[in-house]
Formats: sequence, C-alpha cells, structure tokens
Amino acid sequence: MKIDPTALDIRTLAPLFTAFEEAGARLLYVGGCIRNAVMGGAATDIDLTSDAVPDQMRRIAQAHGIRVVDTGADHGTLTFLLGGKSYEITTFRQDVTTDGRHAEVVFGTSLEQDAARRDFTMNALYAEASGQVIDPLDGLADAQARRLRFIGEPQARIAEDYLRILRFFRFWAWYGDPLEGVDAQALAACAALQSGLERISKERIGAELLKLLAAADPALALATMEAAGILGRVLPGASARSVSLLVDLEREHPPDALRRLACLGGEAVQERLRLSNVQARQVEALRYHGQNTSKALAHGYALGAAQGWSSWLLRAAWMENRVTETEQEAVRRGAQSVCPVSAADLMPKHQGPALGEALKRAQDIWIARDMQITKDEILVHLDGLG
Repeated sequence: MKIDPTALDIRTLAPLFTAFEEAGARLLYVGGCIRNAVMGGAATDIDLTSDAVPDQMRRIAQAHGIRVVDTGADHGTLTFLLGGKSYEITTFRQDVTTDGRHAEVVFGTSLEQDAARRDFTMNALYAEASGQVIDPLDGLADAQARRLRFIGEPQARIAEDYLRILRFFRFWAWYGDPLEGVDAQALAACAALQSGLERISKERIGAELLKLLAAADPALALATMEAAGILGRVLPGASARSVSLLVDLEREHPPDALRRLACLGGEAVQERLRLSNVQARQVEALRYHGQNTSKALAHGYALGAAQGWSSWLLRAAWMENRVTETEQEAVRRGAQSVCPVSAADLMPKHQGPALGEALKRAQDIWIARDMQITKDEILVHLDGLG
C-alpha cells in the first residue's frame, strides 16, 4: 500500500531523505502519522526513524546545514529543524531490560527489532519517502479494520511499561471500532496487571487520561475501564455513567477533556492526576455550578459563555435532561450581562464581609428575576430581606 507523501510533509523533508540516502543511512516515517494516514485521518505529529545512530545523524545534519536539537540522544532521538517545523528522528532500537516504567535500550540496524518493541500493531507501521508502507507485524490490516492489538503477548508488553494499560484504552477510544468490541486477551491482561499502575507517576497517568477524554467518544472505553476496576484505581470515586449522556449532548460542540473529567467526578482529582492549578480550578468550577446552579443565565454570568455552557451541559447530563437553543442563548446572555448593583451602591450601610454577602444577595435577586429588574428594584428587595 502507498499513501500520499504530500500528507507527510515530503516537500519539506525530501532534502533530508536525500541526505540520509547519500550517507548510506535509511530514513523512514514511523508510527502515528502512518497509522492516521492509513485510517483516513490527518497525519499529525510526523515522526521518523533511521538505522543511523545519533552521532551519524549529527554529521548528516552538519554536512547539509540543518539545525539539530538534542532532545534525547541517550535514547536515540534528535530533533531536526526544517521549514519552520521540528521533526524527531529516532534510531532503530531494541529493549534490553524494562522495569515497568523505563526501558534500557540499545541501538540497532534492524527494523524488525525496532517494530517488536512498540506497543500496538497499528503503531508499528513505517513508510518510505515515496509513501510505500512497510508492515513488519501485520499492523496494516489492523489499522484498516480499526482493530487494536498488542504486539506479541499483551502481558509482556504491559509489564514493560504499565502505562500501556491506559494507552490501550486511549487508543481504543480514538481508533478502535466500537462495533467490534475490545480485544478480550488485551482486556484480560490490563485487568490482571492493573496494580502496576501504582508504579507510574501521577503526571503520566493524568496526561494519559486527559488524552483519552479528548477522544470523540470515550464513553465506551471509560465504561470498560470502570468494569475492569481500572478507572477506580487511578481515580477513586469516578463514575463513567454520565459521560455517555454528556457526549450525546456535546454533539455540536468540540470535545473538552476537562469538562468530561468534571463529569467523571472522583476524589482528590488534582492530586491523583497532577493537574495544574488552572486545570483544577476549572474542573472545580464546572462541577460546582453543574451541581448547584439551576439557571442557565447564572452559568454564563459566573463562568463566561464557553465555560458556562460546559457547566450547563454537565448539569443536563447529571439530571438526564436535554439542552435547548434557548438555554444556550441564556448562557450567552448571562455572560454578557452586568449586575446593575455594585459594591458602591451598598456602602456605607454594609462594610467588610457583610458587604460581600450583601452584593451576593443582590446578584441572586437579579438572576432569580432573569436579570430583568433595575438597580432600585434590587435594592428594595434587598432591604426587604433585612
């Protein structure tokens, strides 16, 4: 099979392929860019591989005036800068030892050995500069069928890096065929070895889960994780049930991993997934308003149009309601509205903490009446409350 090399930045990379060939080295596209092209998607994150070791790659770059950044030479990876873009090239490798988190590798000249160390057959695809696909492990048929399989024995692949348990569900959510279901042998291995995730850093787990949640429809993968006990292991208290409802409500909106994370729930989310402070505050705000704020206007007023709509979608999913264009317009209107009562209007009668409480009551009165009453009317109501 051949794929269109123009989708693989060949116009930019052609001189690099020529430079490697002139040096007697082999250069190939590898991994996700080939998989995506085969499956009819965009060939993003173009990666390359070569039988040249890092020192030889540096000499090739120097001879052709190409800038190189050392992004992981110990593991065989250099980044070549061409045409305003960066391209990682990694030497063919073979694992010597693994500890469930990291691997000790040696450089080699065998494409077959390099393919055998990868995780899934659909990721062990290579291509020449011409676009001719090289398929050492029958990954092409799996990619075309949207069938996710580990290379070799699933338990052996997982034991090399336990994060592959989460990667399995992430790739299934992104690339698997839900009608075909999950590979039973792989699922059994993930369930049996899930305790190994305790050896993986929370940063890696959090990053992987957010990638999973960014899939078009992660609901089935999350439900399968939950049934296997894996979701509860990485995020105790999380429930996948409402995510399918949320995804259905999102149909006309782009996926939002943090919105879906808020929908999952769970205990100590920031700590367990090592979210940034910004991410944690966003998840907390979405969950708070999704659970406690009953008017669409108030969601927009509190969080702005985009995040207010996210929290309203969460509320609808949890309550198993549909959403309407009228509600979306209310969120937008709330985001654009300014309460007519300010702190200055409440002083000097209210001071200190009492001022903040009075301002909050004024805003509540205004929102409860659909933001349709005047400042004087709000103040009268506020005085009536004492």
